[in-house]
Amino acid sequence: MSTISVFCAVSLDGYIAGEGDALDWLGEPDFHATGDAGTVDFATFLGQTGAMIMGRRTYEVVSGFEGPWPYGELPILVATRRPLEGAPPSVQAAAGDIASLCAQARALAGDKRVYLDGGHIISQALDAGLVEELILTVVPTLLGGGIALYQGGQRHAFSVVHQGRFGEMVQLRLTPRGA
Repeated sequence: MSTISVFCAVSLDGYIAGEGDALDWLGEPDFHATGDAGTVDFATFLGQTGAMIMGRRTYEVVSGFEGPWPYGELPILVATRRPLEGAPPSVQAAAGDIASLCAQARALAGDKRVYLDGGHIISQALDAGLVEELILTVVPTLLGGGIALYQGGQRHAFSVVHQGRFGEMVQLRLTPRGA
């Protein structure tokens, strides 16, 4: 069965995007740097991914990027009740609670990972006990505000499975305690 994973960059103060969904701070570090053994870059992670769930807001932000769709043919479920106009063929709207979205994504992913993206989706999945792995690349930048990695109200404890340097950043691979 596929693993439900979070893979994202996070600022030192816990944000995955700045004010107004700003991602310009991600241009500061070298994401193409060679990491320590055990670190994983985005291309490698994506190659191990069979399906993705993202929130509507995340979809809107990514759709505004210049260049080709960054996820290629990867099947993506966008959590929304509104139609997705002009979406790539691999992208579909999906409604339901986080457990049903994860079940749909697991069916699409086969033996590969399910990748969760977006603060609300990640928070819902954490609170539902569905996240099995977090790979966080900590960028040495303080944003002072924006979209937090976690927006829920519960406490969650994790075990550090791996930590390594990735250029000027630190990458942590975490699993929920007790998992």
